[in-house]
Amino acid sequence: MPLSLTVCTPLALTDLGNLLQVLWTFLSLSLFSLGGGNTLLSEYHHLSVVQYCWLSSSQFADIYALAEAAPGPSSMIVGLLGMGAAWKEGAWWSLLSGYGAEAAILLPSTLLMVVACLSWNKFKNSPWRVAFERGLGPITLGILFAVGLKILQTADTNIPGVIVSVLVCVLMLRTRISPLWFMAVAGLLGGLGLINR
Repeated sequence: MPLSLTVCTPLALTDLGNLLQVLWTFLSLSLFSLGGGNTLLSEYHHLSVVQYCWLSSSQFADIYALAEAAPGPSSMIVGLLGMGAAWKEGAWWSLLSGYGAEAAILLPSTLLMVVACLSWNKFKNSPWRVAFERGLGPITLGILFAVGLKILQTADTNIPGVIVSVLVCVLMLRTRISPLWFMAVAGLLGGLGLINR
C-alpha cells in the first residue's frame, strides 16, 4: 500500500485567530515547564516543526543553539520560535508573535512560582512537602534526559556529529572538564568543516 506524503503548510500568523491559537498553546504549556523551559523542548519541536510547520528541524536546532548561547532564561527559545513563526509575515508580526509567545510561556509559571514561594514555608515540616520535593527530582531528570535525546536527534544528522556528541556526553559524566572546552573544540571542528549538520 503506497504511503501518501502530506505537505506541511505553515500557519499564517497574520490571521489574528491563528496568532491567538499559538499564544494559547504556549500559555497552556507554561505550567508544565518543571525544571525550566528546556523541559518542554520536545513539545516545542513538535509544535514548530510538525504541527504548525513554522521551521525545519535544522532551523529549530539553530534557534535552540542561539537561545542557549544568549544570556537569559532557557525559555528564551519560545520568543525566538514565535519570531521565526511569523517571520514571513514581516518584522511587525514577527515581533508581536515573539513577545506574545514569550509572555505566554513566562507569565503563568512565574505567577504560580511567586504564590508557591510565598506559601511554601508554611509547609516546612510537612511530610507532603518532603515527598513532593523528592518526587520531582527524578521526574525532572527524566524529562531533561528526553530533551537531550531530542537535541541529539535534531542536531546530529551525520556520523561524525553523533560520535562527537556521544564522546562529549561520556566525558561530561566521567570527568570534571569544563563544558566551555567541549564547546570550543566542537566549534573549532565545525569551523574547520570536520563536523557539520
